[in-house]
Amino acid sequence: MAGENYTTVTEFILLGFTDHPELQSIIFMVFLVIYITTLVGNLGLIVLIRVNPHLHTPMYFFLSNLSFVDLCYSSAITPKAMQNFLSERKSISYTGCAAQMFFFTTLITTECFLLAVMAYDRYEAICNPLLYMTIVSPRVCTQLVAGSYILGITGASVQTSGAFRLSFHGSNVINHFFCDIPAVVKLSCSSTYISEMVLFIFCGFIALTTFSIILVSYIYILTTILRIRSTEGRCKAFSTCTSHLMAVTVFYGTAICIYGLPQSKDLLEEGKIISVFYTLVIPMLNPLIYSLRNKEVKNALTSTIRRKILPKILFRT
Repeated sequence: MAGENYTTVTEFILLGFTDHPELQSIIFMVFLVIYITTLVGNLGLIVLIRVNPHLHTPMYFFLSNLSFVDLCYSSAITPKAMQNFLSERKSISYTGCAAQMFFFTTLITTECFLLAVMAYDRYEAICNPLLYMTIVSPRVCTQLVAGSYILGITGASVQTSGAFRLSFHGSNVINHFFCDIPAVVKLSCSSTYISEMVLFIFCGFIALTTFSIILVSYIYILTTILRIRSTEGRCKAFSTCTSHLMAVTVFYGTAICIYGLPQSKDLLEEGKIISVFYTLVIPMLNPLIYSLRNKEVKNALTSTIRRKILPKILFRT
């Protein structure tokens, strides 16, 4: 109405999990341990792939980019969340919220496409082994990774601009520990129909496209594996896919729990807890999944320690 005064929102308050100081400290320590593990695990995997020639293959090139994305999107959320856990005023600026949303959405979308690319890579490796290195050449690898980043940036640009084109004149309290799109859109005092439709269409397109690529790839992979006569050959072929299958299951399973289920007040707290798994735990788990269940990575780590780390330690002593 013309007679009403509106105050434009210049910052948001991130409600987080609890107001109890003792619980805030505990949550801070949990986030800190997970974040340090994420940094060490993903940086370690990137460096290992970089320095070990045996890991200079398309699969590990994609894996190093996946680790980079995990590292970055965890870093887009965790430091600010930890700062707010120890702060009385749990605020984030309007611009900071938009930036956090953009980078997180860019990286999470890129991860979706990278997982699809990695499924395609496994398809070519198992179904076309003789032509694998020709089809998945260094140039093709670079193009696939670049395309994943471009699609991530494009999707994030549309979704973030759609969210922040809305008017925010009322409450500025976000019932979350980071600027997630649905949580921010709920605060708008203008019509959110278009923004919600854009979010639904883009999320649906990304999920349907990437999951279809993964599903079709694994249908062909499974068909090819079943044609292998020896049990040992089947196990060896399937073992190259188990880590990726685990990563895909954890990633998409958590995404469905957060964005696929109906939103209600009773599920808000549960949704925040699941978001912790999505934003912190998955980036921590991925390097563990790909290293603990992968003989090549374990052998490469052992070889690197023996050749490059132990000699330096022994030389100093």
